[in-house]
Amino acid sequence: MRAVSKRDLNQRTAEVLAQVIESGEIVVTERGTPRWRVSVFREESSALERLEREGRYTPPPAEPTPWAEHVGGPAYSEAEVDALLEEMKGEY
Repeated sequence: MRAVSKRDLNQRTAEVLAQVIESGEIVVTERGTPRWRVSVFREESSALERLEREGRYTPPPAEPTPWAEHVGGPAYSEAEVDALLEEMKGEY
């Protein structure tokens, strides 16, 4: 990625913008410290597309993970569940 100083950007704006078109992106520095990133504008339909392009988002797989099959087991009444919860809390 090419870097130019803020002063160069100010004095040679057209040249610097031509470099942006060539390389796709440049960094503008101020006193040697990177401060801004200038890139070519891309039409995007959503923020998710931008995040995906930047590598900060990975879309979920096309097929969702299936829910586990109900394997059965005891079915408790509401009163039994209440009693079990009371016992677990130590309020028995």
